[in-house]
Amino acid sequence: MEILGVSKLYPAEPPISALDNVSLRLTEGELVAIAGPSGSGKTTLLSIMGTLERPTTGTVRVAGQDTAALSDRQLSGLRAHHIGFVFQQFFLVDAVSVLENVANGLLYRGTPKPERLQRAATVIQRVGLEPRAQHRPSQLSGGEKQRVAIARALIGDPAILLADEPTGNLDSATGAAILELLARLNQAGTTVAVITHDHDVAAAMNRQVELRDGRIVADSGAAPTREGVPRTW
Repeated sequence: MEILGVSKLYPAEPPISALDNVSLRLTEGELVAIAGPSGSGKTTLLSIMGTLERPTTGTVRVAGQDTAALSDRQLSGLRAHHIGFVFQQFFLVDAVSVLENVANGLLYRGTPKPERLQRAATVIQRVGLEPRAQHRPSQLSGGEKQRVAIARALIGDPAILLADEPTGNLDSATGAAILELLARLNQAGTTVAVITHDHDVAAAMNRQVELRDGRIVADSGAAPTREGVPRTW
């Protein structure tokens, strides 16, 4: 993923600048924190990285494609096949089981239901929730709900997982367990980018990018892939 000279203005008088000429390159296999205080532009950057929003100016490339050239429908397909999202709010459906919540991550791919459920069972096992597969979200702890959300994001085997304050609603011990899970997923091959205001969370990542007032003010540097050659996905 690569963003070049990206700015984002929101209509107001005067216009509100959320991002100002931001350039960032993520290489395959990284575990990176994008950190900064409230109002620094972190969530806007995540939305643009994840193609949920379009920049006012600048270039965004995902999987080698310039997203400016894609229609909204094509962007939806790009997200479905390449990007997984985890949010501070879990956004689970309490009327259905953990298994079905995770399987819903493949709804927009048109995957047949039996295959969705089979793949959901596999990814639930990866995040350590197999005994809770038939429970409803209301029967789970906060940490378990976040694991369900992570499993739902992973079911499509995305190239990158974008996590927005994934420990924000959790106590410190449960948050540490979620960070450990993200690290294990990264070691297994998933590129992970965590948006956070928490310096301890950022310090747990291999690379730290710091935002202030919509600009990158520090970047500890890109890590090489396991083959030793950085590659943008």
